[in-house]
Order: sequence, then C-alpha cells, then structure tokens
Amino acid sequence: MPVWQWLLDAAGALLGVVLLFGLGLIVRRRLLSRHGGTFELSYRVRSSKAGRGWLLGLGRYSGESLEWFRYFSLWPRPKRVLERSELTFVGRRDPEGAEQMSLYPDHVVISCRTPGGLIELAMSEGSLMGFSSWLEAGPPGTDWTRGPR
Repeated sequence: MPVWQWLLDAAGALLGVVLLFGLGLIVRRRLLSRHGGTFELSYRVRSSKAGRGWLLGLGRYSGESLEWFRYFSLWPRPKRVLERSELTFVGRRDPEGAEQMSLYPDHVVISCRTPGGLIELAMSEGSLMGFSSWLEAGPPGTDWTRGPR
C-alpha cells in the first residue's frame, strides 16, 4: 500500500477520534444538566501569575455542595466539590488584564474562603445571585453565629 494511503487512513482515524471526543463532550454535558441547576463556572487552579490559571467549567448544585466539572473532560465525576458549610464569600471584582481574555465577557471574579485557603471562581451576574442565595440559604437549624468548621 502506498504511503499516501497510510497517511489518508491515519488522517481519517484522527478525524474519527476528534469527532467521538466532541460527541462525548456533548453527551456528558447533557447528562450533567438533565437535573437542572448547572451554570458556567470557571475555577482558578493556579494564582502564581496574575490573570493566569483559569479553567472553564460547569457548576452544579447538589444538595449541600457545589460541584465543579471541567468543560473539556469526559470524566463523569466533579473535579472539585465545595461544601456550603465550609464556604465564606469574601468579595468580588471585575476580571483584570489577561483574565479578560481567559474568561467569558460577562463574568465577574469572586473570592471565597475555604478550610484549604482562598479560592477564586468566575461566573455571570445572574449565577452570582443564585450562588449568593444558595450560600445564604443553609438548612434549618444552621447556627450563623459560628464560623466555618
């Protein structure tokens, strides 16, 4: 078989893999959002360089926790789970510098304190309103006078 046929077969196989990956991402997104409560949520994994370290993803409320899923992953489980009882809203700001290119245009950056330290999330204004409501709406009997565990 000539070399050009091998190259054509390899290109076809590569195209097939890319299409299967894209189809897998679509099916995963539909499965994650079938119960509602999902929204675009970016998570900052590295804060060593200003404006860098953002990963696009999806957020989903699941009872007392907020689950974060990476956008371009086929893994069915959340990459990060944030418990409501361990989150404290610190503040918000507009994206600065390189963050404006890394994040969606209408997203704002929020800071939250967790037992593991400070984290940054980015979401739209509407999602921030829902996040604030979810954060404040603890279960009955919640003691608001004590700090997070």
